[in-house]
Amino acid sequence: MAGQGMLTRDELEHLIRHGEIDTVLMVFPDLQGRLVGKRTTGRFFLQSVADAGTENCDYLIACDMDNNPVPGYRFTSYEQGYGDMLAKADWNTVRLIPWVEKTAMIMCDLLDVDSGNLVEVAPRSILQAQVDAAAAMGFLPMVASEIEFYLFKDTYDEAHEKGYRNLQPHSPWLEDYHILQTTKDEYILGAIRRNLEAAGVPVEFSKGEAGKGQHEINLDYTTAVEMADRNSVYKLAAKEIAHFNGRSVSFMAKYDFNDTGSSCHIHSSLWTLDGQTAVFDDHHGPHGMSETFQHYLAGQIATAREFSLLWAPTINSYKRFQLGSWAPTGVGWGIDNRTLGFRKVGHGKGTRVECRIPGSDANSYFAFAGTLAGGLYGIKHKLPLGEAFMGNGYDAPDIPRIPWNIVDAINLWEGSTIAREAFGEEVHHHILTMAKAEWEAFNHTVTDWELRRYWERI
Repeated sequence: MAGQGMLTRDELEHLIRHGEIDTVLMVFPDLQGRLVGKRTTGRFFLQSVADAGTENCDYLIACDMDNNPVPGYRFTSYEQGYGDMLAKADWNTVRLIPWVEKTAMIMCDLLDVDSGNLVEVAPRSILQAQVDAAAAMGFLPMVASEIEFYLFKDTYDEAHEKGYRNLQPHSPWLEDYHILQTTKDEYILGAIRRNLEAAGVPVEFSKGEAGKGQHEINLDYTTAVEMADRNSVYKLAAKEIAHFNGRSVSFMAKYDFNDTGSSCHIHSSLWTLDGQTAVFDDHHGPHGMSETFQHYLAGQIATAREFSLLWAPTINSYKRFQLGSWAPTGVGWGIDNRTLGFRKVGHGKGTRVECRIPGSDANSYFAFAGTLAGGLYGIKHKLPLGEAFMGNGYDAPDIPRIPWNIVDAINLWEGSTIAREAFGEEVHHHILTMAKAEWEAFNHTVTDWELRRYWERI
């Protein structure tokens, strides 16, 4: 018997045969972390998909935000014919989707149709490779993340018709921890929490955040790939439940420059492979930190600038990094200090590091992979951890800065020997191509700001 909201294969097949499930979503994350795939009928799923999987065009992990195929990828192209890849069910991920009638979902791994090997550049494969690297060193990574979003009174269609301007946030004031205002929002937030729980995504809590209409939902910590899967389900649920209620949500990192950005803070720790012993806690160490933890955190700091594309993948991501904005501008670390890129938190088994750099627009599979790869690099090379910064990190001139824009991030990633070694040449090139395509798309756009600034007065 699976946990709440989760199903075994036998349970799913039983529900299909008894008419309680008639649609199975066979899904996988694209480069943006969005779930893509097919809705199969229950009958066809049992007959043809459960064992064999389903084939999907390989361009799905070589597209931009608009789902347009992008030239320059080695994995696939027009020259290679944009063939198929096989999506095979991961039977540990079968879950109910209670907000959509008679629907279940299965996360899929992507395989080469001919060889049956995992597609190396698929987001889920990229994260799994880092989990495997940790296991080879004797560690089980555990992860939790805190993803924020904005809730609007506009529908998605209305927001589109307005050009995403002059939208009406669900709250007229900042609602950080505010109970009265979040009660007004509860018909949406409560529905999201309850449906996530019923879909096998355990929720700790929701709370108002520091923007007008901004919220955060925190999920229980778990293993890295499962956490990334849950984040994808969470984002999908929030959008679909808002849509069904005539509202909309946005996971943009910075939808309005004058309002607080939305983050995806990542909490991570390492455990023994049996999941029984936390290896970060040492009450004899500085600030209760074991040597392994110190090396892990030092590695994340050392690689943060070079890996920033994994945490901040869009043009908009970098507008979140502003002084005094609750988003960090430097990659230093401190003890329970929210002005820095890394924050040591927790006690005992709960000792962990919070990476505050990622925005809510991050692809969780890439963001977690970068977090683990940086930490493992620090452990392998026994990197020393500098002293914790005390005070306001925004005023610290000696702390290395997070890249100010995607061009700087692209250049750092492109020149990173550490990234090539950690992820392999093919994955490194795939992510580089993705980022360059984002920058090129922006360069082919005349923005509202340019028109207002130059049209008449230049």
